[in-house]
Amino acid sequence: MNVTDREIWISQAEYAKKLRPLLPPDAFLPDKSKVAILLINVAILLLGWGIAKHLDQWSWYLLWLYVPLAIAMGNSVIILLFSTHDLMHSSAVKQPLLRKVLSLIGLSMLWMPPTLWKAVHNREHHSNTNSLQDPDRNYLFDQPKSWGKWIQNLFVPSAEVHPLWLAVGMTSSWAVHAFRNLTAVLLFNDGATRYPVFSFTVSPKERKAIALELLAVIAIHLSILSYLGWHPILLLLGYFLPIWIGYCGAMIYIYTNHMLCRMTPVNDPLINSISLRVPKIFDVLHLNFSYHTEHHIFPGLNSDYYPMVQELLQELYPDRFNLLEIGKVWQLMMQTPRHYRDDTTFTSISGDVSMPCPLSDRDVQNVG
Repeated sequence: MNVTDREIWISQAEYAKKLRPLLPPDAFLPDKSKVAILLINVAILLLGWGIAKHLDQWSWYLLWLYVPLAIAMGNSVIILLFSTHDLMHSSAVKQPLLRKVLSLIGLSMLWMPPTLWKAVHNREHHSNTNSLQDPDRNYLFDQPKSWGKWIQNLFVPSAEVHPLWLAVGMTSSWAVHAFRNLTAVLLFNDGATRYPVFSFTVSPKERKAIALELLAVIAIHLSILSYLGWHPILLLLGYFLPIWIGYCGAMIYIYTNHMLCRMTPVNDPLINSISLRVPKIFDVLHLNFSYHTEHHIFPGLNSDYYPMVQELLQELYPDRFNLLEIGKVWQLMMQTPRHYRDDTTFTSISGDVSMPCPLSDRDVQNVG
C-alpha cells in the first residue's frame, strides 16, 4: 500500500467509532491500579536514595554493587513517566488536588510540569500528530537552523548521527525537549518562537501553573541533591545514573513512536504512528507503551486492553497498520535522515541526502 498515491485518510475519530463497539465496557473504565504502580516506583526511588546516602562508607571496589539498583531506579523513572501519562489521559483520580500532586510527583524526575505536559502532549501532540502543528515531530528542512534544530540533528538516530552524540542524546534528549518547550512558553508564549519544533501557546492561567510547578520540581531535585550531601560519587551513582538510564529507556520508545513515519494532513494514527513488538517483559514493566498506535486511537483506554485493540487493527486494517519489531524500526531510523523535506521525504539538515519514508512500502510495514 502506498498511502501517498491513494490519498486515503481515516481520522482518529473514525477508527474509534468503528472499534469502540467491539471492545468490552470495562476497557473504558478508570484504572486505579496505575496510581499504585506510580507509588510503588516512587518507593523504589526513595529506597535507592536511602542506600545511596551511605555509599561514601563503601569500599571503592564494592561500588559496582549499587549499579543493579541504579538500573532498577532508572526503570522506575520510565514507569513514572508512563504511569503518569496514563493517569493524565484518564479519570482514575477525580479529585483535582490529588491528581495534580500525583502528576507532579510522577513527572518530577522528568523535569516536566504537569500543566505543560497536558498542553504539549495531551492537547498539541494528540490533536496534531505528525502534522505541521505537532511539537513532537521531526524538524522541517525549511525551518530556521536554530539551536533546537541543531541539537536534535546532533542527538537523534539517523544515517548521519555520530555514535558518541547518539549516546549523549539518549541520556539528554528528554531534557532538551523539556527545556525547549518550558522556555518557549514561560519566556515568550507568543506562538512565534523559532527554536521549538512547533511553537504553541498556553493561557495565562496555565503559564502561571507551569511556573509554580517548575519551582516545585526544582525544590524536589534540590532536596534529593542536598540529602545526598552533594557528594560526587553519591550524586553520580544515586542521582545522575538512574536519571540517565531512565531517560535512555524512555527515548527508545519516544524516538520510535512517530519519527520514522511520514507527516499526515489528517490525524490518521495508523499512518503517523508505530506500534512496536518488544519482549513481553517490557510490555509488563512499561504498561504496554509499545502499543502506541492503539493509544493514539483511544488515549483514555485502560492500557491492559491495548492488545485487544491491536488484534482488531490487524484484522480490519492489515494494509495500514505499522507494527514492527523494535530492532527493525531502529535499523530504519539509522538508515534515513531525520528532517522532513516534504510529507513523505526525509532529508539531511544540509539537504544533500534525501530518501522517501520507508513506511510507505507495505512490505516494510509488516516486517516482523
